[in-house]
Amino acid sequence: MRFLSAHCLLAAAVPILACDRCYGPQDPADHVRNVPRMQPGALNATSLPRGPLAWGQISFLHTTDTHGWLESHIKEENYGADWGDFVSFTRHMKHMAGNLDTGDLHDGNGLSDATYPDGQLSNPIFEEIDYDLLTIGNHELYLASVAQLTFAQFSKFYGEKYITSNVQILNNATNQFEYIGKQYRYFTTQHGLRIMAFGVLYDFTGNTNITKVIKAATLVQQPWFQSAISFDKPIDLFIVLGHNPARPGVSGSTFGTIFNAIRAKNPNIPIQLFGGHTHIRDFAVLDEGSASLESGRYCETLGWVSMSGIKSSTFTGNNKPHGVPNPSQKAVKVASATGTAAPAPTSNPAFSNVLYSRRYIDWNRLSFAYHAVGSQSNTFDYHSGLRVSGDITQIRKELNLTTLYGCVPQTYCESCQPFLAPGNIFPVIQTALAATVINPVRASTPRFIIINTGSVRFDLVQGPFTYDDSFIVSPFLDGFQYIPNVPFNQANQVLAALNHADSKRSLRPRDFSFTPMTGQDCIDDVYGELEGKPGLARRSAPLTRGKHRRASTSLTPGYTTKGLYPRLLQHPATWTNLKTDDFGTDGDDTIHSAIPYYPQPGYAQAQAGFPTDGSNPASVDLIFLDFFAPDVVTALNGLGGTYTKASSSYYLDPAKFTTQNYLPEYAKLAWQANVPNCPVGGA
Repeated sequence: MRFLSAHCLLAAAVPILACDRCYGPQDPADHVRNVPRMQPGALNATSLPRGPLAWGQISFLHTTDTHGWLESHIKEENYGADWGDFVSFTRHMKHMAGNLDTGDLHDGNGLSDATYPDGQLSNPIFEEIDYDLLTIGNHELYLASVAQLTFAQFSKFYGEKYITSNVQILNNATNQFEYIGKQYRYFTTQHGLRIMAFGVLYDFTGNTNITKVIKAATLVQQPWFQSAISFDKPIDLFIVLGHNPARPGVSGSTFGTIFNAIRAKNPNIPIQLFGGHTHIRDFAVLDEGSASLESGRYCETLGWVSMSGIKSSTFTGNNKPHGVPNPSQKAVKVASATGTAAPAPTSNPAFSNVLYSRRYIDWNRLSFAYHAVGSQSNTFDYHSGLRVSGDITQIRKELNLTTLYGCVPQTYCESCQPFLAPGNIFPVIQTALAATVINPVRASTPRFIIINTGSVRFDLVQGPFTYDDSFIVSPFLDGFQYIPNVPFNQANQVLAALNHADSKRSLRPRDFSFTPMTGQDCIDDVYGELEGKPGLARRSAPLTRGKHRRASTSLTPGYTTKGLYPRLLQHPATWTNLKTDDFGTDGDDTIHSAIPYYPQPGYAQAQAGFPTDGSNPASVDLIFLDFFAPDVVTALNGLGGTYTKASSSYYLDPAKFTTQNYLPEYAKLAWQANVPNCPVGGA
């Protein structure tokens, strides 16, 4: 195992250092430099981290919700490191920190999504990281082809490290359901900490029928789980990995159920949880000996947690490594108003010495090199990292992900402007839908076109709009259905009815994209049930993507820690912009000015073919996505209609036109100015 010890075991490419000096960068100034790698055209950050990491008895690097962004955010300087840079970073850190991941490996980027099945070429790139523990995400379970790939290849590659405590799949060879990964893992680190680990997906219900997701309330009652939490060997630390909102009490999180079951049998053993799914930066205190980390999304955030004071009769390392900061904060919530610690609700002597540190590291080479142990400007890159960067470049070329469709004339953001305000993406989406969602046979019939706003999951950035961008902005393959000749007075109220119901109902799984999870500013979450995909897509010769710099200030704008997402707690009136978690306001590794966030409605509507005199037609074709077709029928019937599922059919052939097509088609119509030399935003 590679979990942190106090011993100096550095890779051969790094100078051998004394133990007091083997944690953190040796001289931060050494890392302020131009760097040679990342993907062609990518930008490096200009803002240094706030200071060294705190190293403890055990430390963790945490990724989650990468969604295929292994190529980096080529247009955004704060997040410009690619997976090869991350490979080099983890090679530097591998003897000091464990690597963990909590799922969702695709649906959001062409590198993962332009193949059949999703992940065919991106999974081997992901596997270049020597993870210690991993678990599954819901996006590994939508499609049978992806679930089978995960079971047959990905889980076998990581073996006992891939834990799926409540997810099973039908094994075609035996015709029996079995766990995709292992149910749990009990192991001892190289310096003697004895760990019991579980991997738990939230109570997801949108999975393909060749898989099963066991509800958390059922899981904790199963004999094998009860036996594992009352193990016949000593346990020093429980780890719970979960594609699961990190904060118990948030709608959809099952961490509270898992935590309570473990704590009931183990009142004196620390429990560390690692979450995901909601795409936020968050750290939650559960009790004096337990905390939960969530580490953002899309290769924008790398999470860090370190702990000291874990009682163990077999630990042989250093509880507080010398010469570097150490964890210093007890698992006590910080009062955000005063910045002082709130009184502990109880006092358990078993946790009297347990201390924590957490950090959210920006995903760029400047941050990685700053924190890399012993790294200097000419030694950061390992050969393996350089090879992975080159592989990514080659795959992008083979998939023709830089094929140009048009030049976006300005930047339109998904949530950093109010809905339909100048600079907001949804006026452009409305125009694009009206211009491209046309059935030639019914082109003369007035039409409303409704989409869920969560199907749009990232900004349109000024500059080249490429094949890759079509996955980044609108990755899902939802088809356009319709009900013909709906009375205008009913159809005109459906949008409001959908948005009203969306604001009142409890969250369903796909809410974690359709309404942004605001743990990060200007966030655009992914969630989508995909249908079958064609084979590997080929396009014309690639072009270089543009670069995106946001407005310059004394602090560079970027993602920041946020507190609770209020809608998850069903209190929209309490919306705040606090950059805080349960440990306060100092979690962000690089200090940024916050990007504004404005909530968007759950649904948006375009219209086309209406009378030119401004009058309303007697009836319209009501067009909507197949994903939420039952909700449209319900809304119409609540407005006096008498419709059923059979009332709708496909407006356009879903094998030829889906939500992944309307923006490329619009780009060909409206964004041809300056092609192929697209001006880029903020340059």
